[in-house]
Amino acid sequence: MSIHDHECYTHRAEPFNLHALQGQVLLVVNVASRCGFTPQLKELETLYQRYRDRGFTVLGFPCNQFGRQSPETAEAFCAFGERSFGVTFPLMEKVKVNGQGTHPLFVELKRAAPGVMGTRLVKWNFTKFLVSRDGQTITRFGPRTRGRELRLALEYELDQP
Repeated sequence: MSIHDHECYTHRAEPFNLHALQGQVLLVVNVASRCGFTPQLKELETLYQRYRDRGFTVLGFPCNQFGRQSPETAEAFCAFGERSFGVTFPLMEKVKVNGQGTHPLFVELKRAAPGVMGTRLVKWNFTKFLVSRDGQTITRFGPRTRGRELRLALEYELDQP
């Protein structure tokens, strides 16, 4: 199953057409506003600006499951991301990434790219999933992964036909 087959909604609860992203490399991230990793929003925006013309998109999904570090609505999170970090990449609906009510997109991402020692749980905010142009999940990056390691994986995938 391609991730493009999942239903998603924007931060305004409007349907978001994942099929429109076919042919693009995606980085799907569970994000939060009150986390020590929140400044990564600026880094994700920098990646988006640098590579979007090569067919790259970041999708940020606010999640409040880890230390209640994103208690606001998805719409309020979007305003925060724009105001505080200049975020222009798509910010989506607020989701659960673990447990009962896990968003089906994250069920698929976790199945396709398990974490350390095969765990399916997302351990914390800013876990990142790299998805190929054909909608297949390639790998998972932990919250601390950023910078050069992320850029190298992204550039490699962007260079694939």
